[in-house]
Amino acid sequence: MTGRAAAARPAVVVVGGGLAGITAALRLAEADRRVTLVEGRPRLGGLAFSFKRGELTVDNGQHVYLRCCTAYRGLLERLGAARLTRLQERLDVPVLSVTGPEGAPVRTLGRLRRAALPVPLHLAGSLARYPHLSPADRARVVRGALALKGLDLDDPALDDISFGDWLRRHGQNAATTAALWDLVGVATLNARADQVSLALAAMVFKTGLLSDPGASDIGIAAVPLGEIHHDRALEELERAGVKVLLRARVAELKPGAPQHALRLEDGELLTADTVVLAGAQDSAAALLPPKAVPNQERLAGFGTAPILNVHVVYDRTLMRQPFFAALGSPVQWVFDRTAHSGLAGTELGRAHPGAQYLALSQSAVQDEIDLPVAELRRRYLPELARLLPAAAGAEVLDFFVTRERTATFDPAPGTAALRPGARTEVPGLLLAGAWTATRWPATMEGAVRSGHAAADAALAAEGARVPVDAGDGRWPR
Repeated sequence: MTGRAAAARPAVVVVGGGLAGITAALRLAEADRRVTLVEGRPRLGGLAFSFKRGELTVDNGQHVYLRCCTAYRGLLERLGAARLTRLQERLDVPVLSVTGPEGAPVRTLGRLRRAALPVPLHLAGSLARYPHLSPADRARVVRGALALKGLDLDDPALDDISFGDWLRRHGQNAATTAALWDLVGVATLNARADQVSLALAAMVFKTGLLSDPGASDIGIAAVPLGEIHHDRALEELERAGVKVLLRARVAELKPGAPQHALRLEDGELLTADTVVLAGAQDSAAALLPPKAVPNQERLAGFGTAPILNVHVVYDRTLMRQPFFAALGSPVQWVFDRTAHSGLAGTELGRAHPGAQYLALSQSAVQDEIDLPVAELRRRYLPELARLLPAAAGAEVLDFFVTRERTATFDPAPGTAALRPGARTEVPGLLLAGAWTATRWPATMEGAVRSGHAAADAALAAEGARVPVDAGDGRWPR
């Protein structure tokens, strides 16, 4: 291609190298745009990344996806990374509870599994045997699920109601909320039922549990997240012709016609016909010109919610399942990260054959996110010993925490009114990110869908052909 022909191609700058930015950049490069992706950190992946702790490779959080996450699965396919993940053939979640007096705990293991039956019968057998609920409470759950299934997700009034209030009005109690609704909701929404918009909760449960029998099957990366979201993404971006600038931060955005101007912190100037702000809500808000989106002043009140991850390496194997959820304990979800981290090949792993690395994923932990590591150690090691008896006699080889203080947006009632769409009032300026109006909670799926929406809006504004997708967020063909 000659220099003149290249210059004639519309120029795009994508600000932010998370999943939204990666998606938007790839889509626009495939549409023959000259794309530059600017990321302030030294790696891609946004809030789903890996880092090195000595010889150990650590994921910052325990990011999972569901079979219904068609946009994220489409991105995995586009990156050639689908084989680097493991998707359950059928939903199977071990749920462990510990009750009884100290020194004589009673451990009860139940499972949430699906059968090869149509909705809602696919979960009926599992629920009938679920030991963490009484028969009467299981009947309450069925009534609640049927009422959820009947909700209209297009009804804006759902965003004005808390999920907790709705559950109580539909016969749910503390037992059903703890053993099912919050068990799922806290992990997917990063808030408990009373703090969650009914619109978001209904979307999660209707899509994940009540749409298709296989919608809730769980997928987990089989390698460190950085191999997918940085290594594979960077390779595919560069193959598509995207110029990737890492450790580069945008200090100022000046909208203009026919081109926008962006000044980086190091003084470099970039110009673009189209700009996609694909960073976190606060960084995007800092760059937006006045009156770019409706109620822009309200973005400052768009809250965030933290996620805490507790990482423990034991000198022996304590669990055989890839993960389990806990009830009756401060512990929420426990994942085996031994293979992903490369523990066996480290000096520590060689010195302790059979050592196991467990990671606890703790959502909705506003009261714990800033606690000292020593306090978290005193809180969680005894709880792991209650849940996993062998832990009481095991040696802790390493203990550390990772904190994402602004992991997700706050999914409180009224959230929908704060989430802007991809288009802004400034021609050629688009927004992307899990916090935008995707209708999904702050998940990898929501982030990828927002990248698609921004790319589609940019192409449509130019009068270009927008590739047709399957209507479910998968990569367009």
